Amino acid sequence: MKFNASERKLLRELQRDGNQPLARIAKNCAMAQSTVWRKIQEFEARGTILRRVALLSPAQLDCKLTVLAAITLTDHSEKVVAGFVELARRHPEIVECLSTSGGSDYRLKIRIGDVEAYEAFLTHVLLRSPFVKEVYSSFVLKEIKSTTELPI
Repeated sequence: MKFNASERKLLRELQRDGNQPLARIAKNCAMAQSTVWRKIQEFEARGTILRRVALLSPAQLDCKLTVLAAITLTDHSEKVVAGFVELARRHPEIVECLSTSGGSDYRLKIRIGDVEAYEAFLTHVLLRSPFVKEVYSSFVLKEIKSTTELPI
């Protein structure tokens, strides 16, 4: 989809802070409030804006540890793939699940309280799954950059 310069500016402003008052968004984008409101409705209807969310502090909500897990499936049958996808969707600790090329089938981003909690999750959920052959885990030591903003 093509967006003109003012639409891109509006989308960048919404990504930066979608909770700010419509008047401020309009001022920052040099647009009329009615135009901003109409464009936002249009973006939502077209699926450009998927949803609006609040970003929470992981440290304040006992999700301090970030684990990146590389998953290899037992095989690539439809049953195994569908079963693993359902497992990933069912567990809120898994905040991202990406199908990947290379040495593993999936990469998971897991947010959890601490190493002990991850060990329990690994042992009782991932490694007990009939769909998972191998799990290679990496612990994030420091988050250098994390953003939800797309480069538009």
